[in-house]
Amino acid sequence: MKMIVGLGNLGPKYKGTKHNVGFETVDELAERHRFSINKNLFDASYAEVFINNKKTLFVKPMSYMNNSGKALRPLADYFGVVDEDILIVYDDLDLDVGQVRFRLKGSPGGHNGMKDIVNVMGTKNIKRARIGIGRPHPKQSVISHVLGGFKEDEKEIIQGSVQHTADAIDFWLEGHTFDAVMSQYN
Repeated sequence: MKMIVGLGNLGPKYKGTKHNVGFETVDELAERHRFSINKNLFDASYAEVFINNKKTLFVKPMSYMNNSGKALRPLADYFGVVDEDILIVYDDLDLDVGQVRFRLKGSPGGHNGMKDIVNVMGTKNIKRARIGIGRPHPKQSVISHVLGGFKEDEKEIIQGSVQHTADAIDFWLEGHTFDAVMSQYN
Protein backbone atom coordinates (compact mmCIF):
# COMPACT_ATOMS: atom_id res chain seq x y z
CA MET A 1 0.00 0.00 0.00
CA LYS A 2 1.21 3.49 -0.87
CA MET A 3 0.51 6.61 1.16
CA ILE A 4 0.36 10.02 -0.52
CA VAL A 5 0.56 12.89 1.98
CA GLY A 6 -0.15 16.49 1.07
CA LEU A 7 1.08 19.10 3.55
CA GLY A 8 -0.82 22.26 4.35
CA ASN A 9 -2.55 24.27 7.04
CA LEU A 10 -6.19 23.87 8.06
CA GLY A 11 -8.97 26.32 7.63
CA PRO A 12 -10.39 28.64 5.00
CA LYS A 13 -7.91 31.43 5.75
CA TYR A 14 -5.07 29.19 4.46
CA LYS A 15 -6.84 28.01 1.29
CA GLY A 16 -4.90 29.16 -1.75
CA THR A 17 -1.75 30.00 0.21
CA LYS A 18 1.69 28.93 -0.90
CA HIS A 19 2.06 26.61 2.08
CA ASN A 20 -1.00 24.62 0.93
CA VAL A 21 0.15 23.31 -2.46
CA GLY A 22 0.48 19.84 -0.92
CA PHE A 23 -3.19 19.87 0.09
CA GLU A 24 -4.09 21.16 -3.39
CA THR A 25 -2.25 18.27 -5.04
CA VAL A 26 -4.04 15.66 -2.93
CA ASP A 27 -7.34 17.44 -3.69
CA GLU A 28 -6.51 17.31 -7.42
CA LEU A 29 -5.96 13.55 -7.19
CA ALA A 30 -9.22 13.13 -5.25
CA GLU A 31 -11.08 15.03 -7.96
CA ARG A 32 -9.47 13.00 -10.77
CA HIS A 33 -10.24 9.68 -9.15
CA ARG A 34 -13.62 10.76 -7.73
CA PHE A 35 -13.16 10.19 -4.03
CA SER A 36 -13.47 12.32 -0.91
CA ILE A 37 -10.93 12.68 1.84
CA ASN A 38 -13.44 12.45 4.65
CA LYS A 39 -12.27 9.88 7.19
CA ASN A 40 -10.37 10.93 10.31
CA LEU A 41 -7.79 9.04 12.34
CA PHE A 42 -4.65 10.01 14.30
CA ASP A 43 -5.08 13.74 13.67
CA ALA A 44 -5.33 13.29 9.89
CA SER A 45 -8.04 13.27 7.26
CA TYR A 46 -7.64 10.46 4.78
CA ALA A 47 -9.19 8.35 2.06
CA GLU A 48 -8.45 4.69 1.49
CA VAL A 49 -9.10 3.92 -2.18
CA PHE A 50 -8.16 1.45 -4.87
CA ILE A 51 -6.18 2.87 -7.76
CA ASN A 52 -4.98 0.45 -10.43
CA ASN A 53 -6.30 -2.37 -8.23
CA LYS A 54 -3.98 -1.37 -5.39
CA LYS A 55 -5.03 0.13 -2.08
CA THR A 56 -3.71 3.66 -1.65
CA LEU A 57 -4.03 6.14 1.21
CA PHE A 58 -4.38 9.85 0.53
CA VAL A 59 -3.66 11.88 3.65
CA LYS A 60 -3.92 15.48 4.83
CA PRO A 61 -2.51 15.99 8.34
CA MET A 62 -4.97 18.01 10.41
CA SER A 63 -2.34 19.67 12.58
CA TYR A 64 -0.52 22.82 11.64
CA MET A 65 2.33 22.45 9.18
CA ASN A 66 5.09 22.37 11.80
CA ASN A 67 3.46 19.33 13.46
CA SER A 68 2.83 17.35 10.27
CA GLY A 69 4.70 14.27 11.45
CA LYS A 70 2.61 13.43 14.49
CA ALA A 71 -0.18 11.80 12.47
CA LEU A 72 1.98 9.99 9.93
CA ARG A 73 3.83 7.41 12.02
CA PRO A 74 0.69 6.03 13.74
CA LEU A 75 -1.25 6.14 10.46
CA ALA A 76 1.51 4.32 8.55
CA ASP A 77 1.80 1.73 11.32
CA TYR A 78 -1.98 1.25 11.55
CA PHE A 79 -2.29 0.59 7.80
CA GLY A 80 1.02 -1.27 7.48
CA VAL A 81 2.61 1.25 5.10
CA VAL A 82 6.40 0.98 4.92
CA ASP A 83 8.46 4.17 4.76
CA GLU A 84 9.55 3.47 1.17
CA ASP A 85 5.90 3.64 0.05
CA ILE A 86 5.25 7.09 1.50
CA LEU A 87 5.35 10.22 -0.66
CA ILE A 88 5.13 13.71 0.87
CA VAL A 89 4.00 16.64 -1.32
CA TYR A 90 4.92 20.11 -0.07
CA ASP A 91 5.97 23.64 -0.97
CA ASP A 92 9.62 24.63 -1.34
CA LEU A 93 10.79 28.22 -1.29
CA ASP A 94 14.22 27.23 -2.61
CA LEU A 95 12.65 26.33 -5.97
CA ASP A 96 11.37 28.91 -8.43
CA VAL A 97 7.61 29.35 -8.60
CA GLY A 98 6.14 26.32 -10.34
CA GLN A 99 9.31 24.25 -10.50
CA VAL A 100 8.71 20.64 -9.39
CA ARG A 101 11.31 18.23 -8.02
CA PHE A 102 10.93 14.61 -6.98
CA ARG A 103 13.47 12.97 -4.65
CA LEU A 104 13.84 9.52 -3.17
CA LYS A 105 15.19 10.81 0.14
CA GLY A 106 17.23 13.57 1.68
CA SER A 107 17.35 16.23 4.32
CA PRO A 108 14.25 18.29 5.06
CA GLY A 109 16.05 21.50 4.14
CA GLY A 110 14.44 24.49 5.82
CA HIS A 111 10.89 23.14 5.66
CA ASN A 112 9.55 22.79 9.21
CA GLY A 113 6.82 20.33 8.24
CA MET A 114 9.39 18.01 6.66
CA LYS A 115 11.71 18.48 9.63
CA ASP A 116 8.93 17.25 11.91
CA ILE A 117 8.15 14.31 9.59
CA VAL A 118 11.81 13.22 9.42
CA ASN A 119 12.08 13.54 13.21
CA VAL A 120 8.87 11.63 13.99
CA MET A 121 9.34 8.98 11.29
CA GLY A 122 12.97 8.52 12.29
CA THR A 123 14.26 8.43 8.71
CA LYS A 124 15.21 10.66 5.78
CA ASN A 125 14.33 7.81 3.39
CA ILE A 126 10.94 9.24 2.50
CA LYS A 127 9.99 10.12 -1.05
CA ARG A 128 9.01 13.68 -1.69
CA ALA A 129 7.55 15.96 -4.32
CA ARG A 130 8.52 19.59 -3.84
CA ILE A 131 6.60 22.36 -5.57
CA GLY A 132 8.45 25.66 -5.88
CA ILE A 133 6.94 28.79 -4.39
CA GLY A 134 9.99 31.06 -4.78
CA ARG A 135 11.80 33.14 -2.19
CA PRO A 136 10.24 36.09 -0.36
CA HIS A 137 11.15 39.63 -1.34
CA PRO A 138 14.07 41.05 0.70
CA LYS A 139 11.76 43.00 3.04
CA GLN A 140 9.21 40.19 3.40
CA SER A 141 9.37 37.57 6.15
CA VAL A 142 9.38 33.89 5.25
CA ILE A 143 6.21 33.39 7.32
CA SER A 144 4.24 36.08 5.48
CA HIS A 145 5.54 34.68 2.18
CA VAL A 146 4.50 31.06 2.74
CA LEU A 147 1.17 32.04 4.32
CA GLY A 148 0.41 34.49 1.52
CA GLY A 149 -1.36 33.83 -1.74
CA PHE A 150 0.10 33.66 -5.21
CA LYS A 151 0.25 36.68 -7.50
CA GLU A 152 -2.20 36.62 -10.39
CA ASP A 153 0.52 35.73 -12.90
CA GLU A 154 1.69 32.84 -10.66
CA LYS A 155 -1.71 31.17 -10.15
CA GLU A 156 -1.81 29.51 -13.58
CA ILE A 157 1.81 28.37 -13.21
CA ILE A 158 1.07 26.78 -9.83
CA GLN A 159 -2.08 25.10 -11.10
CA GLY A 160 0.03 23.57 -13.88
CA SER A 161 2.59 22.43 -11.31
CA VAL A 162 -0.10 20.83 -9.13
CA GLN A 163 -1.43 18.98 -12.19
CA HIS A 164 2.11 17.95 -13.22
CA THR A 165 2.75 16.61 -9.71
CA ALA A 166 -0.56 14.72 -9.75
CA ASP A 167 0.37 13.26 -13.17
CA ALA A 168 3.67 12.03 -11.73
CA ILE A 169 1.94 10.49 -8.72
CA ASP A 170 -0.54 8.73 -11.01
CA PHE A 171 2.44 7.43 -13.02
CA TRP A 172 3.99 6.04 -9.80
CA LEU A 173 0.67 4.50 -8.78
CA GLU A 174 0.49 2.76 -12.17
CA GLY A 175 3.45 0.70 -10.97
CA HIS A 176 6.41 2.63 -12.36
CA THR A 177 9.51 2.95 -10.21
CA PHE A 178 10.23 6.21 -8.46
CA ASP A 179 13.44 6.44 -10.48
CA ALA A 180 11.23 6.44 -13.58
CA VAL A 181 9.08 9.16 -12.02
CA MET A 182 12.17 11.29 -11.37
CA SER A 183 13.51 10.66 -14.86
CA GLN A 184 10.27 11.60 -16.58
CA TYR A 185 8.87 14.35 -14.32
CA ASN A 186 11.87 16.23 -12.86
